[in-house]
Amino acid sequence: MLFAVNFADKRDQFDTRKENLQSHIRWPDDHKEVVFIGGSLREEPDANPIGRLWIVEAESKLTIEALIRTDPFWVHGLRDTYRILHWSKAFPDRKTPV
Repeated sequence: MLFAVNFADKRDQFDTRKENLQSHIRWPDDHKEVVFIGGSLREEPDANPIGRLWIVEAESKLTIEALIRTDPFWVHGLRDTYRILHWSKAFPDRKTPV
């Protein structure tokens, strides 16, 4: 099943983000069979990130919850909340621009 996972970060945790950014960036390489697309969410293009969005394929929400708990940003307390939503891709022939 496909899911969209939306994360909200704790405010004023820029040091935590900076300290764990490299391990967080490497983390998706170990999970590329599940996490297809990921990226930070910002109010403006040059603003600090306030969260993240993943598009994932997994058997269940429980599988995703277990995966979330291995993300360095979760492990080190940057993430505040997350929502896991079932996602239906509307245009199967369209690809992402990146």
